[in-house]
Amino acid sequence: MTDATDTTTPTVSYRALRNHILWLLIPPTTWAIHFLASYLTIAIVCAKSETGDAMPIRIAIAVYTLVALGVIALVGWHSHRQHRHGDASPPHDGNTSDDQLRFIGYATLLLAALSSVATLFTALVVLFIGSCD
Repeated sequence: MTDATDTTTPTVSYRALRNHILWLLIPPTTWAIHFLASYLTIAIVCAKSETGDAMPIRIAIAVYTLVALGVIALVGWHSHRQHRHGDASPPHDGNTSDDQLRFIGYATLLLAALSSVATLFTALVVLFIGSCD
């Protein structure tokens, strides 16, 4: 029996919470893939280059960075909407599934911000590469 005033009745299912927790992993995973792709590109291009030109590396890392920041921004936007869902005011520390969902959104938003900073710092390597020599 459900009551309209019953605050213990979950409005968000366990499956929805599980799916939102998986969103939490996307920003740091994107940063890790960007990091790996950047350094592998540098290693491979410099190993095979006969001229030592670093321009292909710069272009590749710029493209990787734009894609990674786009993915992270998309997840950050989604998590911000999740955090601001409904008309409840922070802090979202209640023991309801709605508060848990908002908290996961807030945590994902913070991870997206941290991952975007980490991605930008990884991309800074292109500023210091003069050549492969």
